[in-house]
Amino acid sequence: MTDTEAGSGRRRTAPPPWLLSGLRPQSSAPVPWAAAVRASLALAAPLTVGFALERPAYGALVSMGALSGVIGDTADAYRMRILNIAVPQLFGALGIMLGTLVFGTGWAAVAALTLVGLVSGMMSTIGAVASVSGLLLNAVVGAGLPLPAPWWVAPLLLTVGGLFVLTMTLLAWPLRRKLPERVAVAGTYLAVADLLAAAGTDAYEERRQAVTQSLNTSYDLILARRARYHGRSNAMVRLLAQLNVVIPLVEAAPAVHVRRCPLPDEIPAAVRELAGAVEESRTGGAALTLPAPDSPATRAVDGALRHAAVVVHKADPDPYNVDDRLGRPAALGVRIRRTTRDVLLSGASWRYGLRLALCIGLAQALTSLVPVPRSYWVALTVTFVLKPDFGSVFSRAVLRSVGTAAGLVIAAPVLAAVPIGWWDVPVMVVLAALIPALTAKGYAFQTAAITPVILLLSDLLNHQGFHLVWPRFLDSLIGCGIVLVAGYLLWPESWHVRVGHRLADAVADIADYVAYAFGPDGSGDRAERVRARRRIYRDLSVVRSEFQRALTEPPPVGARAAAWWPLVVAVERIVDATTAARVRVDHGAPDPPAAEVAGIQQQLRELADGIRASETLVGVRAELPGDEEGVLAPLRQEVAAARAIASPQP
Repeated sequence: MTDTEAGSGRRRTAPPPWLLSGLRPQSSAPVPWAAAVRASLALAAPLTVGFALERPAYGALVSMGALSGVIGDTADAYRMRILNIAVPQLFGALGIMLGTLVFGTGWAAVAALTLVGLVSGMMSTIGAVASVSGLLLNAVVGAGLPLPAPWWVAPLLLTVGGLFVLTMTLLAWPLRRKLPERVAVAGTYLAVADLLAAAGTDAYEERRQAVTQSLNTSYDLILARRARYHGRSNAMVRLLAQLNVVIPLVEAAPAVHVRRCPLPDEIPAAVRELAGAVEESRTGGAALTLPAPDSPATRAVDGALRHAAVVVHKADPDPYNVDDRLGRPAALGVRIRRTTRDVLLSGASWRYGLRLALCIGLAQALTSLVPVPRSYWVALTVTFVLKPDFGSVFSRAVLRSVGTAAGLVIAAPVLAAVPIGWWDVPVMVVLAALIPALTAKGYAFQTAAITPVILLLSDLLNHQGFHLVWPRFLDSLIGCGIVLVAGYLLWPESWHVRVGHRLADAVADIADYVAYAFGPDGSGDRAERVRARRRIYRDLSVVRSEFQRALTEPPPVGARAAAWWPLVVAVERIVDATTAARVRVDHGAPDPPAAEVAGIQQQLRELADGIRASETLVGVRAELPGDEEGVLAPLRQEVAAARAIASPQP
């Protein structure tokens, strides 16, 4: 065999890229020692109390509730952490109660858990917090394990465990010197400073994506916090005002970039100084000393920066003059009714609910017909794996099998050598600390850390010891098999790249944005223009996330997704060019002719229609005549480039 053949053989036997991406650690961040200590205390302390009171099963249930809290404690802002811990605990208590009531009822339990799966799946489409709610997970546990009587004991103990984690999390609240929301807004200013510094260079695109992500994070944190206070928190009103005034700077950046006019270093430096003022909550700063602007683009930057400095250094911005770019949060009752209506009327919600219900029903029916040891693990595996909002279903099923096998390697010697009793406490201290340490590394690593913890707690309830190991792995394989067949291979959505349809929606929204920005009403409500632009960028951020998810799918889905990348970038450049043109008009450039605006709209709508019609990407030459010195010339060029790069043809 030649060296070339040997090299080819090695390449053929290497694991596929989509699998390697999941097995490779995804983060080089340092170990979160505070979270590791909290996890150790949260899971080991209940066991200590349980053994002291000679109620080890009670201690195990409290630790199970704490485990859910440890897994959900992933946010930075404290109010988001409260939601991430408390909401799953509430639904988890309801789930364990429902499961306990149907325990041992045979086919009635199958029907009940299938219905719970439908409801839980539809709830998952609301958002991240609802997606990780413990309704279905704990219902499966309650229906599969003999829990202490009466029926209310298990829900109460699990809730106590979650509250224990929540209490430890909140203990550090008074010691925090800086609000996470304030740090996020300061980070947005720093990202904008980097964007302005990169204007006119090849690094601009990467910096603009970082600004979009930072803006999304900051708005999500602040609006989530303000949802509780309805504008009564002065600190949040001020932070929101400071975040809003950075938007004109973001809008002005494309105008500088498309003209390839690098900005003086004093301008990014001034924005970084504002970031420091935001983070430290300083007021009364000195007036800015900036170079004189020499073009419409630089005048836009100068005006936006000076206005931002006034708002950042102002102690008490007028709360009635604060414009929520993404909309003021409505009252709780209104939000509940709106969310309920959206879930019940959404096709995606019903599809995912039915998908999860089908897999849960098959898992429960199979274990009712075929004797499977510790059969509730099959449905548990389905619950963990079938989370399309968390990434590729196929990859998660494979990675869960790998992670489970690794976790069993850890659990087997523990269950074989450590007898039930006080030695479980120091073992739990070590195992629990691995959960936050490995979670950031990836799904397989998280599974490997959680598996021995769950097995140790389960052993305190059913006393099977080492005999749990093989049934646990077998059940996991069965659950993964059900998901791969019924939740992936036989599900039509699994074989289609969803990037195209979402990108088509974004292109159609851009066409509407062009009409609003340069049509007869283009000089109207500027706040509405800003909201429309932010929605487009947020949509494009979702497209990027979907693109990254699709790349982890096995062929041919992953390969099809990769073909969309040039068009994703081209569409983002179209938005930038549109914004830059609007800024130039706002600062003295003449309005574009209506015919030119209509031609761009038509090309964008044709592009959107073509994207929806096919997944085969081909180039199309677009003729967009107009004044080469006009305000829309860069936009016409970007639209033509997008159509030439990747315009689908039926």
